[in-house]
Amino acid sequence: MRILHTADWHFGKTLEGRDRLPEQAQFVEELCEICEQEAVDLVLMAGDVYQTANPSAAAEDLFYYAVDRLSANGRRGVVVIAGNHDNPDRLVAASPLAHRNGIILIGRPHDEIVWAPGPSRNRVQVVEAGPSWLKLRIPGVDHHAVIAALPYPSESRLRELLTRSTEDAELRKEYNAQIAYIFEKLTSHYRRDTVNLAMSHLYVQGGQMSESEHQIQVGGAYSVDPGSFPEIAQYVALGHLHRPQGVSASPVPTRYSGSPLAYSFSECNHKKSVVLIEATPGIPAQIREIPLSSGKPLVKWTAEGGIRQVQQWVEEGRDPLAWIDLTVHVETALTMEDIQLLRAMHEGFVNIRPVFPDLNQTLSAAEVKNLSDEEMFIRFYERQTNGATPEPELVRLFLELTADVVEEEESVESEEMAG
Repeated sequence: MRILHTADWHFGKTLEGRDRLPEQAQFVEELCEICEQEAVDLVLMAGDVYQTANPSAAAEDLFYYAVDRLSANGRRGVVVIAGNHDNPDRLVAASPLAHRNGIILIGRPHDEIVWAPGPSRNRVQVVEAGPSWLKLRIPGVDHHAVIAALPYPSESRLRELLTRSTEDAELRKEYNAQIAYIFEKLTSHYRRDTVNLAMSHLYVQGGQMSESEHQIQVGGAYSVDPGSFPEIAQYVALGHLHRPQGVSASPVPTRYSGSPLAYSFSECNHKKSVVLIEATPGIPAQIREIPLSSGKPLVKWTAEGGIRQVQQWVEEGRDPLAWIDLTVHVETALTMEDIQLLRAMHEGFVNIRPVFPDLNQTLSAAEVKNLSDEEMFIRFYERQTNGATPEPELVRLFLELTADVVEEEESVESEEMAG
């Protein structure tokens, strides 16, 4: 059986207001092509279909189009679980229609998977199922797949209070014990003659995060020990972390497929991919990453030579199709005309961040430390206005504002000490 693992589509997510839906649609087409080329029998989507719990109609349209294409008219299995960004009830709303084509949508841990025998042996069928697990028969495959499918397992979605303690160590201990117990129950349905898989959407201790992920653990309390995964599974498919990576300390082959697109500039150097698993009952799975090429690259430019250097790079054709985080060194503040000029040079500029000469370049550390607030403000004003001197009234107003801020901070500090 050939299984494809993907996750963290985040349909509807933007980049500082820039629409990424066309790039996400490009990914869907690439994913469908991979499934055809690799003769994939089953697709596991490990959570975070959408960016928000209330996705746009366009984002929902793209999801339904994607799973319909991936199912190949019911000949390929598709199993989707909810991530922390997804509304679990909304995700499964289309289940009565989706299940007819072998598309299984699972919203919450312990949700009963409703199923019925299919009308044709030429289509994917759920032959057995229970809360958060199912057995699939796939046309042309000699053996069934048993999937322990655990959607995002927060305390609220588990509908359980794990402990009354507020200590991170105790919370972590109880959470890990609960995750291990759930997987133990789910994997009791594994058989020697089936392909045995597990999937979930959670954070494993030691995983490498990026800025685009909303942390789903508080102080590390809801991070999962790699030893919590079932040793008898042939592969564990995870979602939540956007960098493709393996979980080396897990007792079973376990991976994050990562997001299909770079969703923040902290992911500039990520090589996006999906995972192909070839599995036969009783034999260790063969695992291979398949690189993705969809979407615009995210890059960072630092132009120490100012706007002129930016113009030179653009004229040279540097990163013509990229989204760009631009840092530009300038002597004075960027005017609106400067910003409009930069925007006109390259439509991919997302952030334009000016960097001014540092006071430390002209003054020693001791000299900077000895400057009064008034002297610091006057120097800043002169640098921003090409040497103009601020009016006395403006300096007075600045000092009044800083005095109010200091007074407020001291008041808050006193209250905290008293409490």
